[in-house]
Amino acid sequence: MVDTTLPLHAHGTADADQAPPGGYQFYLTEEVHPQNGTLLGFWLYLMSDCLIFACLFAAYGVLGREYAGGPSGAELFELPLVALNTSFLLISSITYGFAMLQMQQNRVASTQIWLAITGVFGAAFLTVELYEFAHLIHEGAGPQRSAFLTSFFSLVGTHGLHVTFGIIWLIVLMTQVARHGLITANKRRLMCLSMFWHFLDVVWIGVFTFVYLMGSLP
Repeated sequence: MVDTTLPLHAHGTADADQAPPGGYQFYLTEEVHPQNGTLLGFWLYLMSDCLIFACLFAAYGVLGREYAGGPSGAELFELPLVALNTSFLLISSITYGFAMLQMQQNRVASTQIWLAITGVFGAAFLTVELYEFAHLIHEGAGPQRSAFLTSFFSLVGTHGLHVTFGIIWLIVLMTQVARHGLITANKRRLMCLSMFWHFLDVVWIGVFTFVYLMGSLP
């Protein structure tokens, strides 16, 4: 019988010096990971990210009409282009959902395909957003032009940075899945990225409504 009263070190081994003659030692071979611990921690991170975006939305709400004699949102925003960009991000959320369904059935190839499609739509979203920023700066409507544009670039740019990091994370996870398959750790990581990606969609819906649609009103 294993003597469970022996003291354990951090690596899960009993102290040989304190073991009685003829005593037993044992090793913890399984991964020591609290069930759902990572997901709980990631939820806490998303809540902190919500506070960041809440501050940026609040700043835009205060400064969104401070044009300093410069152009307003109604003069600058191209709603058809923004609507197309919104569709790219929303479709990427759907394709990621398909990837998660394939992951639950342990289909590595199908999961990788849907993840790649998600990355393509995410990259298309970033491309259009960068084009919009470049066009505004070319027209003299950079972030230094007015408080309105400062708050606009801060909010939309922060969201764009999150999408950029999400795509990098996606590429890293696709590499991990290609090397190790859909092991438990990779499934957990894909679940965390799923929450992050859908969170960005929800934030963008707020940006599209609060910044672009309301900003286009006279």
